[in-house]
Amino acid sequence: MNLSLIKSTDAIQHMRESGRLLAQVFAQLDKFIASGVSTMAINDFVESYIVDTLHARPASKGQYGYPYVLNTSINEVVCHGVPSAAKRLRDGDIVNVDITLEKNGYIADSSKMYVIGQASAIARQLVDVTYAAMWQGIACVKPGATVGDIGHAIQRFTEQQGFSVVRDYCGHGIGQAMHEEPQIMHVGQARTGMTLAAGMTFTIEPMINQGSYKTKQKKDGWTVVTRDKKLSAQWEHTVLVTANGYDVLTLRDDEQPPL
Repeated sequence: MNLSLIKSTDAIQHMRESGRLLAQVFAQLDKFIASGVSTMAINDFVESYIVDTLHARPASKGQYGYPYVLNTSINEVVCHGVPSAAKRLRDGDIVNVDITLEKNGYIADSSKMYVIGQASAIARQLVDVTYAAMWQGIACVKPGATVGDIGHAIQRFTEQQGFSVVRDYCGHGIGQAMHEEPQIMHVGQARTGMTLAAGMTFTIEPMINQGSYKTKQKKDGWTVVTRDKKLSAQWEHTVLVTANGYDVLTLRDDEQPPL
């Protein structure tokens, strides 16, 4: 076990605070997102709330040269959708909003799906299955489990529902850096990979596609879409391994864990 992956008691308290604040961001965003709102307006609203109200830092801004504070991934966009003043949400869209927040030097990372108006039955099913798949993975988290257990649980559940799991992107350790070890794949074999230990913090963030799991990156260098142009959904939480299980550091007040 790499002891550098184990957070100290103080670090965990800072991670909890960052996660709590990020959950507040989504609570405010719930009141703002609607049909007709541009994705840049979402970006600006969130940046103002994080900086001016929470006195925290939007950790995605400037990360790898990215100029915005969040990603907005609509319909066939798998991840890393770029905010735009010209792109407005429309009735029937599904959109993932992926936000990071740093407070006192520690980062939390979470994303949520929003269904805009009257989306199709398959779109709503995909959103619900993706949320449940994330929790299938979270439920595996405890000391002595492996990262392969997480991926296996997510893949098995998702494929049973007739959807596919994106292979090209994964969850990640998180703390003072946005991306740390371990990598958390959302497919895999049980009892393989790194063994989990109390004090580790990482994201679980499955991207689930309506059709094929294959993706491609657009020419802007950020936006990732499904190759078959079918829908994609994603949910994400930052998770702490505790002495006897897990704690979801970014859990929102409106959530009732299904497991």
